[in-house]
Amino acid sequence: MSADRTPGDFGSRLREAREQRGITLRQIANATKISVSVLDALERNDISRLPGGIFGRAFVRSYAAEVGLNPEATLRDFMATFPNDSVTAGHPTSERNDDFELLESDRRRAGTYISLLAISIPIAGAMLWVGAGRRVREAPPPAVGTTRPAPVQRAIEPVPPAVASTPAIVPTTALPADTPAPVEASAPERNELTVALTVKQPCWVTATIDGRKTLDRLLQAGEQQTIDVRREMVLTVGDASAISMTLNGAAARPLGKAGEVVTTRVTPNNFRDYLVR
Repeated sequence: MSADRTPGDFGSRLREAREQRGITLRQIANATKISVSVLDALERNDISRLPGGIFGRAFVRSYAAEVGLNPEATLRDFMATFPNDSVTAGHPTSERNDDFELLESDRRRAGTYISLLAISIPIAGAMLWVGAGRRVREAPPPAVGTTRPAPVQRAIEPVPPAVASTPAIVPTTALPADTPAPVEASAPERNELTVALTVKQPCWVTATIDGRKTLDRLLQAGEQQTIDVRREMVLTVGDASAISMTLNGAAARPLGKAGEVVTTRVTPNNFRDYLVR
């Protein structure tokens, strides 16, 4: 494929090559472990569904190999057709969409809470007002012709000087020798997260910690990485089955299937959702 065609022809050329070989998108998805929706978006020139950088380019190579096209020539055509940062850099294009969806979800949840609070406060005030009025109405009136008994006055006897000046002695009980000392309350847990990655086979890994990219390279089998997270970790792996992970010392569930490219967002608040149950 040459790079001098119009941008709209790139996906069409992929689809024509696939149809000439009589291959369906489902067959390519089973062979490459890429979802059918992403493959369909690639044929429609919708690269926003692809992960950015090296992972998106790997998708194009895999597709080209399955339909009998030259992977490297197809990749050059792809980069020439879409010469933007999401294709040439290493950041997934869907990451901004995920952040936007999270922000919108938080805004909707906050709006729901405010609406419920605005409704519940007047209802609670009305219930208190009705309850107070009912108690006033139900109070029995004083009986006619009754008088209060006069208070009984008692003489206060003086305290003898010897007793008044003697301090009270409170007996103490000695604890047995083997009684354990009281245990002090443990300090609250720190709002931090320690992530340990163990590589089972060569895999490209990108990790952005608290908004700063700290890892972006090919990790070899047997290599281990320990990462401290204060706010969030955005982790992208080229092969989900090649990485095992622990969160604060507890084993996490697998990130995905073999050959699957996965992007995961882990925070000190949601990391328990990733633990093995």
